[in-house]
Order: sequence, then structure tokens, then C-alpha cells
Amino acid sequence: MIADNRGTGTVFIVDDEEPICDSISLLLRSVGIASRTYADPLQFLGEYTADQPGCLVIDVRMPGMSGLEVQRILNERRCSLPLIFITGHGDVPMAVEAMRSGAFDFLQKPFNDDDLIRRVQKALEQDARERAELEQTDEIRRRWESLTAREREIALMLVEGAANKAVALDLSISERTVELHRARIMQKMEVRSLAQLVKMALTLQR
Repeated sequence: MIADNRGTGTVFIVDDEEPICDSISLLLRSVGIASRTYADPLQFLGEYTADQPGCLVIDVRMPGMSGLEVQRILNERRCSLPLIFITGHGDVPMAVEAMRSGAFDFLQKPFNDDDLIRRVQKALEQDARERAELEQTDEIRRRWESLTAREREIALMLVEGAANKAVALDLSISERTVELHRARIMQKMEVRSLAQLVKMALTLQR
């Protein structure tokens, strides 16, 4: 049974054949998935911004601009919106190329309704997960940037495993001063343990 997906993002449907757009939109609406349709790829590219959560269902072969060209433009914009390509039998090599360029999935026509919905659901879940991770990373970066230059220097030494005494000797400051810096670092980074600080540092490195 297909689950209800209200509030999980918008599925952007791009196909030069409006009846196909409308049928996919109607199908998704039946399980509570919001969608927006475009018969013109250029219109989609002109209206879409990366802060809009969801996924893109797009035909590979269209007159004027192909789905692969849309994918290339989105990649140039550093947009991570998951793409599901719809392909005809003769377009499989193009679909393979799309996957190599980072597409989420592709479906051959004619496709099963439940299969399309399941793949859309997975794409929406991936997009939500990646956006949550990005939001978390942005928050960690904001906290890190609130540290002074000296606090960052000490934080990096602590993360690398240096004890307070070793940090004090290396920086020619008192151990008490290191302890005060460490306390401020933990407060600003909103962590209670060194292990949490290490985890945050690894997140920023990634």
C-alpha cells in the first residue's frame, strides 16, 4: 500500500506533453503529494530556486531542451534536487548517462503507477534528509564562526587530542587560561563533551 505523503515537498513535473504532466500530477495528488507541472523546461528553470524542497520528474527527450540539458544546468547551479527521468525504450543509453551525472532514478515508459509513486517517495525522503543535514551543518558552522581566532586554535588542538597542559605549553599560556578558553568553546558550540566537539569538527571537514 502506498503511504500518504502530505507536507514532504513538491514534485516538479517537466514534460512537453501536457496530458502526461496532468496524469502524473493527478496520480501524486491521490496519495497527498503536492506537484507543479511544466510543459516548458525553460519555464521550470526560470522559476525554480534551490530552497524549494522536493524532487524533479522529467522526460529525457523533449524538443528544444532535453532533460539532460536541464540536469546539466541544475548541476552548474550546484542544485541537489533529486531527478527522476522518464524514458522511452530507445532512451535507455541517455538515462544511463543521466545516472552517471547524478540522477536519482529513471523509469521506462509505460511505467507502473505504484512504482512511480514509490520512487518519488524515496526521492522526497532523500531530499528531506539532505536538507536536514545541510541545515545542521550550517548551524554548526555558525557556532564555529562565533569563536575567536584563539578559541578556534585551541579547539582544533583539543579535537586532535591535545590535553590542556600540552595546549598551554605549546601556546605559552597558563593551563588555567586554556581551561577558561575551553569552557567558552564548549558554551559557544553548545556541547557538553569533547566527543561532541570532535563530531562537529568532522562534520565541518566533510
